[in-house]
Amino acid sequence: MRLFWCQGYEATSLSDLTAAMGIAAPSLYAAFGSKEQLFRAAIARYIDGYRCNGGRMLADEALSTRQAFEAFFESIAQSFVESEQRSGCMLIAAEAGGLPAELRAELARYRGALENEFLLRIERGMRVGDLPAATDAAALAKFLTALTQGLSVQARDGATTAQLAQIVRIAMRAWPSL
Repeated sequence: MRLFWCQGYEATSLSDLTAAMGIAAPSLYAAFGSKEQLFRAAIARYIDGYRCNGGRMLADEALSTRQAFEAFFESIAQSFVESEQRSGCMLIAAEAGGLPAELRAELARYRGALENEFLLRIERGMRVGDLPAATDAAALAKFLTALTQGLSVQARDGATTAQLAQIVRIAMRAWPSL
């Protein structure tokens, strides 16, 4: 997962993968079938890690919608900066590595699922009254998705945790008020 995340799909060779896993190429093919299938498994592992970390904050119904997103963005900003190679979000970083069209479409679906998760949390906030009923939920979800992607790129480019936190603070000023 880390090799694909840091180097990208194309730049990660079969010999890189087998060396990192301590196996021979026939074992890799026996376990995963292909480099493409191994990449898919790596993305699935990344998504599982997200669900255990940032994703659980969005699901926390004890938090207001704004608090949930603030906690989410603080968490991902910190994780983007603290990762070994400052690699940002794998769903974004992997795009830079020259993916086949089918895998690009798959990553786009994952990013779309994240946007949908944002949308559902925003709609819940509207139902419980911590967001105005007139909120354009789809536009806000798209804005927050763009913020996620921007934080990832900024982290890859060397932004500090404090700088990312400042970006989040400024972005949260656009939050709809009651």
